[in-house]
Amino acid sequence: MTEVYIDSTFVGKVEDPKSFIEQIKAERRASSITKEINVRYNAQSDEIKIELAKGRIRKPLIVIENGEPKLRKEHLEKLEKGEISWDNLVKAGIIEYIDANEEEDCLVAFFPEDLTKDHTHLEITPFAMLSLATSIVPFSNYCLATRTHGGMKSLRQALGLYTANYAVRMDTDVNLLMYPQIPISKTLMYDIANEDEHPSGQNIVVAILSYEGYNMDDAIIINKGSVDRGFARSIYFRPYVAEELRYSGGLIDEISIPDKEVKGYKSEKDYRFLNDDGIAYLEAQINPDDVLIGKTSPPRFLSGMDEYTLGTSSRRESSTAVRHGEKGTVDFVVVTENEEGNKFVQVRVRDQRLPEIGDKFSSRHGQKGVVGMLFPQTDMPFTASGIIPDVIFSPHSIPTRMTISHLIELVAGKVGCLSGRNIDATAFSSEPEKALREELKSLGFRENGSETLYNGLTGEQFKVKIFIGNQFYLKLRHMVANKIHSRATGPITLLTRQPTEGKAKEGGLRLGEMEKDTFVAHGAALLLKERFDSDKTIVPVCEECGMMAYVDKFKNRHICPICGETAEINQVEMSYAFKLLLDELKSMAVYPEIRLEDQY
Repeated sequence: MTEVYIDSTFVGKVEDPKSFIEQIKAERRASSITKEINVRYNAQSDEIKIELAKGRIRKPLIVIENGEPKLRKEHLEKLEKGEISWDNLVKAGIIEYIDANEEEDCLVAFFPEDLTKDHTHLEITPFAMLSLATSIVPFSNYCLATRTHGGMKSLRQALGLYTANYAVRMDTDVNLLMYPQIPISKTLMYDIANEDEHPSGQNIVVAILSYEGYNMDDAIIINKGSVDRGFARSIYFRPYVAEELRYSGGLIDEISIPDKEVKGYKSEKDYRFLNDDGIAYLEAQINPDDVLIGKTSPPRFLSGMDEYTLGTSSRRESSTAVRHGEKGTVDFVVVTENEEGNKFVQVRVRDQRLPEIGDKFSSRHGQKGVVGMLFPQTDMPFTASGIIPDVIFSPHSIPTRMTISHLIELVAGKVGCLSGRNIDATAFSSEPEKALREELKSLGFRENGSETLYNGLTGEQFKVKIFIGNQFYLKLRHMVANKIHSRATGPITLLTRQPTEGKAKEGGLRLGEMEKDTFVAHGAALLLKERFDSDKTIVPVCEECGMMAYVDKFKNRHICPICGETAEINQVEMSYAFKLLLDELKSMAVYPEIRLEDQY
C-alpha cells in the first residue's frame, strides 16, 4: 500500500499509485476538481504527495497526448479573434499549471519539433521559464544562469523614467535618467511588459580593450565628450518635510522665519533662502545645512504656570535643513494639511548628476563596474572610420564570467545600428549568431565584430584588432555623491565618547584591526597613535590599590575611593571605552586592578 500525503499531512493509503495519479490528473484536466492541485508519486519512498498550499510557484505548460500537443491551430486562430481566452484553454485541460514537485515526473519539450511519444508537456515558449525581469536580458541562453540573474538585478537598479507624472509627485530618494533610449537588441518580453513606457538605459559604442590601466578590475573608462553630449546624465530628487505639530495645553509649532530671540537661532546666513512664509523660494541654490523650512516649537518641558508666561525667547528652533553633504536646487514646494488639519509643508530638492569616477554602470548581463577614469575625447582610441567609443570595457571581465551574451549583443547592436532595425534577442529563439555575422559582413565590416583601432594618445595603430560594437548600457543608482563622506572633528556618542556612526550623523570612518595591519605593513605604525585616540582620556589611578581615583575640583586634589587622600595618584592615558569597561566591571562587583609599571 502506498501512503498519500496532502500538504505533508498523512490522509490514507492506495493500492495502485499510478492509476490513482492518472485519475487525479484526468479529473483536474476535466475541471471536476480544483485546478490548484498538483500531485507526484515518489517511487523511491513509495509515497504520493498532493500539494494544495497557497504561494507555490506554478508554471503553465501545453499538455501532450500521444506525442501531439492538445493546443491546435484552430485554438490559436480563435484566440487571435478573441472568441476564446486563456481561461478557456485552462478549463478545457489544454494548458495546465505544474509546480516544482510535479515537474519531476514530467518530460517537457522546448519546441514542437522536439516532441516524441515520451513527452508529457510542451513549453508555451522557452523563455517563459524565466521571470519577467530575467527574460528582458538579451541572448540570455548564451550566458550562465547566475550572470543572467545578476543582469536582472542590474536592470532593477538602473536609472530611467520611473513614472510619467514624476513632476507632481513627492517620492523619497528618486533618480531620473535625462535621455533614456529603447535598446537596439531587445527580447519579446520587452514589448510585452511595455518597457518602452519606462526606458532605463542608453545605446552606446563599447570597445573591449585594456587602456592605460584605468579600466582594470571591472572598472570602465568613459569618453568625457560623450558625457558633455548627455551620456548618463541624471537628476536626483529628495523631499524635505515639516509639519506644525500640536502639543498639550494648546501649544503649536509655527512655520515661519525664526526670531533672533529663539533658543538655538542659527545665523542670518542660514535663513537667507526663506520667503516671508518661512519656506525656501523656488530655484534657490542650496548647500549643506542651509534651512529649507523655518520652524519654531514651544519648549519641551513645561511646569504648570509656564503656559501663561511664554515669550519668544522661550521657544526653540526646530527648522528643517539640507542634509549634511548634500546640495541642489529647490525644485517644487507643496503647502497642504495633514489628517489632523495641521499645516504640512514639503520641499523637493533636485541635483543634476553627471557621471564621475566611482559611479556604477552595468550592461544587461551582470557585467557591472565603476568608472575608473573620464578620458578627454582627444585621448580616446578611434577606428579607421573615425568612430570613438563611449565606454572602454576590460577584456579580463569576460573569460571568468563566461558572459558570451555580452559579446553577441555587441555584434547584434552593431548590425542593428548599420541596418536601422531592432534585433530580436529573446532567449532560445533569438536571431542566430551566424546570420548576424553574415549581415555584418555584407554591411562592409569584419564578420567577427573586430576593427582596427588607433591609440588616441600616440596616434599609433594598435597591433591587434579590437572588438567593438553597440551595447545598451545602464547607469545604476549607486553613485559616489550619495556615499562619499569624511570628517575631521564632529559629534561623538554620549556613552563611549567615540565618533558617531554613519553619513547622516556626520560620522567617522572606523579603522579596524585589518586596516591597522596595513598601516603596520606600510611601516606607518606611529600613525596608529593618531588614528586610535578618538576617545583618548586621562584617568587618575591609585598606585597602591590600582583603582581609578576621582578629582575634588573644590579643593583641587585627587582622592582614591579606597586609600583616601594620602595615596600616590598617577595620571594614566587610556581609551574612554576602556575606562567605561572598568566602570561596568565595578558595577558587577568585579574589582579591576590597574597595575602601573615604571614608565622609564
